Amino acid sequence: MKIKICGMKYPENSKEIAALQPDYLGFIFYDKSPRLLENEIPSLEKSIAKVGVFVNATVKEIKEKARQHQLETIQLHGEESPDFCRSVQLLKLKVIKSFNIDNQFNFKTLESYINYCDYFLFDTKGNHYGGNGTAFDWQLLKQYHLDKPYFLSGGIGPESLVDLQIFLQTESARHCIALDLNSRFETQPGQKNPETLKTFLKKLKEQL
Repeated sequence: MKIKICGMKYPENSKEIAALQPDYLGFIFYDKSPRLLENEIPSLEKSIAKVGVFVNATVKEIKEKARQHQLETIQLHGEESPDFCRSVQLLKLKVIKSFNIDNQFNFKTLESYINYCDYFLFDTKGNHYGGNGTAFDWQLLKQYHLDKPYFLSGGIGPESLVDLQIFLQTESARHCIALDLNSRFETQPGQKNPETLKTFLKKLKEQL
């Protein structure tokens, strides 16, 4: 199981969290987010993929930020269309397309995206684009029948270990390749607690 730690804001904190060897670090380029990246991304080991998170941005903006920060992967966290995802793929960037899940979500929506992104990400539908701190009902993923690998996001925190252990043994988790960790590990928006994360990742590794 890969780990993505998202919403990194402060350079020194990014270095602390990078020392935990996550597979991905996410940096948000959305003006209305309290986790908006306003600094340069510090130098990271090549084993850590830098993910730029965008919400209804333009292709031009994504291209500029990708070049400036040497981003390998783009997470589209708004209402981007399949054609838009394809346009980002044509920039030779990997695409994670995020979807906000609630009881009314229509999983057939995903079919038109499957050829134009590398991964899906399932987050909780809330008042904000991510970072809401609440989990959706993972039982809803029983409706997911595509082969596209996905990231599980939305309110995963230190207390989620037992639920994760149960979920990751289900058929619904067959294509779950990564966990996305964010607000439940923060001391303030964008500031992650390295000790809390270290303990969580250690326990997660022990039970998987």
